[in-house]
Amino acid sequence: MPLNSKFRFSRRTFRIAAALLVIVGLICGCFSIYNVDDRVAEWDSKPSIDLPSQKESSGVRFYNGTRGNDIILSLVRNEELQGMLQSIEEFENRFNKRFHYDWWFLNDKPFSEEFINGTKSKVSGSVKYITLPKQYFDYPDNIDLERAAQVRKTMKKQKVAYGDSESYRFMCRFNSGMFYKLPELEHVEYYWRVEPFVNFKCDINYDVFEYMRQNDKLYGFAMSLGEDKRTIPTLWEHTRKYFFDLHPELIADRNNINFISDDEGATYNGCHFWTNFEIAHTEIFKDPGYGYEAYFEYLDSIGGFFYERWGDAPVHTLAFSLLLDVDQIHFVPNTGYFHHPNQDCPRDDPLKEALNCECQPKKDFTWHKWSCVNKFFDVNHLQRPDSLSQVKKHYPYLLPNPTGKMAPVTRYTTTGKLL
Repeated sequence: MPLNSKFRFSRRTFRIAAALLVIVGLICGCFSIYNVDDRVAEWDSKPSIDLPSQKESSGVRFYNGTRGNDIILSLVRNEELQGMLQSIEEFENRFNKRFHYDWWFLNDKPFSEEFINGTKSKVSGSVKYITLPKQYFDYPDNIDLERAAQVRKTMKKQKVAYGDSESYRFMCRFNSGMFYKLPELEHVEYYWRVEPFVNFKCDINYDVFEYMRQNDKLYGFAMSLGEDKRTIPTLWEHTRKYFFDLHPELIADRNNINFISDDEGATYNGCHFWTNFEIAHTEIFKDPGYGYEAYFEYLDSIGGFFYERWGDAPVHTLAFSLLLDVDQIHFVPNTGYFHHPNQDCPRDDPLKEALNCECQPKKDFTWHKWSCVNKFFDVNHLQRPDSLSQVKKHYPYLLPNPTGKMAPVTRYTTTGKLL
């Protein structure tokens, strides 16, 4: 056979072989792509869809439907499993069995297999378990460890609650200015903080997240009380300097100063939102336009989380009472919430019955004389949701709705005028 004939045969054979390889590759590629999608579907039970959300540019969606990227969030230890199961059971029964929001658990140590197996089947939404990076639950570089240790010894002698606890201070600093920086929370919009060993003794009939989103509410609370001034001797001094002297431009025109001060800002009265029940949009922490992150960095540079015992509750309260318009703060009433030692329970029997509450009105702290909820309503001239007639007139969305839709909302300004 001539050499050129052999060459032509080899080239033709090569072309045929190449064509076959392309065909085989396409077939294999199709099967490969199908298998990848199939595996993703198995793990992702809630595929992303288009939502009208403040996170539209990210393209990340947590749920089907039109709801936003909202979650339940718990900072919890492995040894608190039983307390967490109690909280999950109560919260699912009273709220989440109707709405199926995801529940994310945070821990400064890796979650145990017992904790994961014990909780994952109890939540009606999906679950996620996040181990905190060490720097999120530790001392910052500027802290004098010997000075901090001496403060703990002194507070122990003074019998200040958690005064001698190092881990409690890590927790307060984390909740004040670290949690929202977790990469896993990048696409989270609203979070609802739920701790171990809490109760919810009344039905929560409406989607609190959606109510807050529709009504431009950025921070929500259920209880408010006075702080132990021994834990925060200089917090207001530094807060006042930061906002009133250094950055007055950050203070909202319609702020909540009269809730946190009885003398127009000269002193702090101690009233704070109890952050073990907290619902907030992460943007108020992260967006430089609100100014919270810079405020936290200022406080952190002073070291008061360790040289005193600053808690996240007064830090959040002071910040958002000044940075937010008061109409952007939402009181979440009549949930039957209990966190030792305080209980919320409707004192009006018809309201208690309408919300299917299982609690004792005589133990209610919400409208007790020592509760700062009274002050929040008084200084802002708000209608109280403390009876069935008041709720029907001003807060009908709290009541069961046979249609399954959120009841119309009657909105008032802080002067009590109907919008």
